Amino acid sequence: FWSSNNRYRYLSPYLCSSHMQAFVWENDVYVKTSPTAKAIQVTSNGKHNNILNGIPDWVYEEEMFSSYEAMWWSPGGRYLAYAEFNDTLVQNIEYSWYGKEQYPDTVIFPYPKPGTPNPVVKLFVYDTVNISNITEVVVPASVGAGDHYLATVTWVTDERIAVQWQKRRQNELRFQIYDFSIVGNTWIENKLDMTSKTGWIGRFSPSNPTLSADKDGFYIVMSDNNGYKHIHHVTGVTVTSGTWEVIDILKVTSNTIYYSSNQYGHKPGGRNVYKITLGATPPTTQCLTCTLNEDRCQYNSAYFSHDASFFRMDCSGPGLPLYTLRDNRDAEMQVLEDNMALEGLLSEIHMPTMRRDLWYQMTLPPGFDKSKKYPLLIDVYAGPCSQKADYRYRLGWAAYLASTEKVIVASFDGRGSGYQGDKLMHSIYRRLGTYEVEDQITAAKEFTNMGFVDKGRIAIWGWSYGGYVTSMVLGAGSGVFKCGMAVAPVSKWDYYDTIYTERYMNQPSENLEFYKNSTVTARAKNFKSVQYLLVHGTADDNVHFQQAAQISAALVEEQVDFEAMWYTDKDHGLDGSANQHVYTHMSHFLQRCFSNE
Repeated sequence: FWSSNNRYRYLSPYLCSSHMQAFVWENDVYVKTSPTAKAIQVTSNGKHNNILNGIPDWVYEEEMFSSYEAMWWSPGGRYLAYAEFNDTLVQNIEYSWYGKEQYPDTVIFPYPKPGTPNPVVKLFVYDTVNISNITEVVVPASVGAGDHYLATVTWVTDERIAVQWQKRRQNELRFQIYDFSIVGNTWIENKLDMTSKTGWIGRFSPSNPTLSADKDGFYIVMSDNNGYKHIHHVTGVTVTSGTWEVIDILKVTSNTIYYSSNQYGHKPGGRNVYKITLGATPPTTQCLTCTLNEDRCQYNSAYFSHDASFFRMDCSGPGLPLYTLRDNRDAEMQVLEDNMALEGLLSEIHMPTMRRDLWYQMTLPPGFDKSKKYPLLIDVYAGPCSQKADYRYRLGWAAYLASTEKVIVASFDGRGSGYQGDKLMHSIYRRLGTYEVEDQITAAKEFTNMGFVDKGRIAIWGWSYGGYVTSMVLGAGSGVFKCGMAVAPVSKWDYYDTIYTERYMNQPSENLEFYKNSTVTARAKNFKSVQYLLVHGTADDNVHFQQAAQISAALVEEQVDFEAMWYTDKDHGLDGSANQHVYTHMSHFLQRCFSNE
């Protein structure tokens, strides 16, 4: 984790099954062969903000690994794989940390932005038996010839490791299997190449492969020839198919794969757990959760025991969440334990409904009367592969607004959203800020045609990418929205990080027109006709305060009157007291916007 001022970084011990420990101290990797043994220093080139061993730098932690660890033990515990990140050429981001001292501090760390140098990553394997033996798992020449990324690392045995490498553009991927050869002390390569012709590989970063029971292969979720995410064997053989998507592989046994998908009823916002038996011809598929508490449970996942004899069914909605332990050996999947103690809903929930082949969701006030007119708030995210309309139960700000302020809160999944095939998701490839923005405006117009929405009281709000879309919508000058609130918004994609931005937009030199046209600042003059609240934390290490500062500068230049709120030393999540404050502040802003005075 980061220290409070983001200057120092620590990593808790990473244990393997043989009671060995690996940890990182001051950017170097150490190994202990037992809890009482002296730590062995594996690397010695670690340097703050330059060379990181065993832990990812900022951009890898945020956009590729979603973890602060970059070490992987082999199954038997003999080998430790670790990544080295060289940020020497990466430019730094700086911002003030105000704290409580007389002079503010300055936070500095490497943060690559589109078109600028990326971290250079290498993968090494340390031998705990022969401690002088550290070998590099070399990136394939076809990928390593240019800028590239280390995507995933998965051990099969102590002598076999699978690695996914990506080119910087992220539409090509090499699935590389390395076998250790004692002769020559090297890793011998076997490969599988994947390419996307319509966009990027995966939903976000490439999915982790799941080892087959015989440890002789892998299963992975990737796009099929029709552009839907399905299970494939590493040889390229398709295991599932259809105009629906596999979400995750949950468990693999000798002849069975358990997975979650939105297959049941082809409802993108639903989730159920399936098992497919591979030994049958053709393979047979069974849904384990489709008919279990169906009125209450339409968004399900599962966590399986070691041999899949039992599983915990995780029901997340539309009713109150429910967790049950079930016997998978029994055809009826008998309930062993559940937690059905909570009952009741705060407000009526109108679940996703198909409209023009796209999905929306509404939270309606209690006692909703369709003959009346209600103010409407669009709750938007709309980033690539996002999903806001689903069957999960939520009890948050939307429920408060509906129940207390009598506001309808709606969300809509337009072009660019996920879990409905690559054609829809990749429609915003290389053109962020276009179709997903247009679709939110169109959705608002469609909602007014339902008869119960007050056309003069429509607002929109979002956080992060949602704040960007909110700002782009308000800056479109559509005349549909009276006001909007943008929390921690992107203003210009040149200011965001390489891995995320270039995945969807490529580098600026390759897509200059859309980099120019996708900025909030270019739409500043259109904000004169709306009420706008801009919110940001001054210590946002993700979407930097620079983004909000540039929006503010552009609005001032155009003499636009707007409201702004900053949160001192708060990051992207605005945690602690700031979290309650921001929702209270936005509620007051919305009350003024919807006032008839």
